[in-house]
Amino acid sequence: FTARDVQQELKEKRFPWEIAKAFDGSAFASDFHPKENFDLENLTFKLDRNGENVQTGNSKDMIFHINTLIAECSKYFTLKKGDLIFTGTPAGVSKINSKDTLEGYLNDEKVFEIKVL
Repeated sequence: FTARDVQQELKEKRFPWEIAKAFDGSAFASDFHPKENFDLENLTFKLDRNGENVQTGNSKDMIFHINTLIAECSKYFTLKKGDLIFTGTPAGVSKINSKDTLEGYLNDEKVFEIKVL
């Protein structure tokens, strides 16, 4: 998630805006799913809000292949099992409201459903 008000304020001051993305509760992750269950070079992922699709992407459209990202990050950080690498999101960024229901999918398999407080 991104705190858009904080992001805008920092952008106006020409400051880095990582704190608009790095706050308590800013990232939700589903349960882990074995990568062997998926074709990582052609993996569709999507997010629905209140039953309506708001974001859809595919790993084949990423600028860098997943293995390339892992190798590059490993040059600078010690990666261990369970670590997460955030790379950005597909088009469709929008506001999330209290009481919204978010559902995430890998291919056609729902991997999470959360209700925003």
